[in-house]
Amino acid sequence: MADAPLPDPAATAAPEREPVLGQRLRGMRQRREWTLQEVSARSGLSVGMLSQIERGVSAPSIRSLQKLAEIFAVPIGWFFSDPGAAAQGPAWVQRRAQRRVLDLSAKGITKELLSPEGDGKIELMLITVEAGGSSGEAPYQHAGEDAGTVLEGVLELEVDGVASRLQAGDSFRFLSTLPHRFANPGPLRCVVVWAVTPPLY
Repeated sequence: MADAPLPDPAATAAPEREPVLGQRLRGMRQRREWTLQEVSARSGLSVGMLSQIERGVSAPSIRSLQKLAEIFAVPIGWFFSDPGAAAQGPAWVQRRAQRRVLDLSAKGITKELLSPEGDGKIELMLITVEAGGSSGEAPYQHAGEDAGTVLEGVLELEVDGVASRLQAGDSFRFLSTLPHRFANPGPLRCVVVWAVTPPLY
């Protein structure tokens, strides 16, 4: 009796999970019965880029994410993953397992919301920027104020056309209405505790 053929690993492997951002973007588009061409016309992003974002092949810059949130009339926080665990303890405490995450790994960036959910005037995030990662080539802006401190690595921060390199232990604060962008020029990852007021996400 001949041995049964071994299953093809490629055929039996579970499909790779798409990033939350892409899933939610596709879901919002399909619920509105918009084509990629329509979203492209409304957002100014190319059809190819939108398709790649939906499939998790690419990630939008933060400026592009703002545009997408605008045309779909949702807060940018909509693109974050859901809490990973049920709330434990008082409402003003958020456990590590409850953090919501915005995965822009194609841009080399991961944002974790540290602030408990609910109404508040300040938002705290843990932002990890891999070597070569950036918020995008074009600066972005919004209402309020940004502040933070670098925990690890090097952060190149540009505010209103002026760039500065911050090392671990360096801090910053600026008006969010000024055009700004950030990048990690170093060979190691950069980790920043970043505060925004009022909350952006």
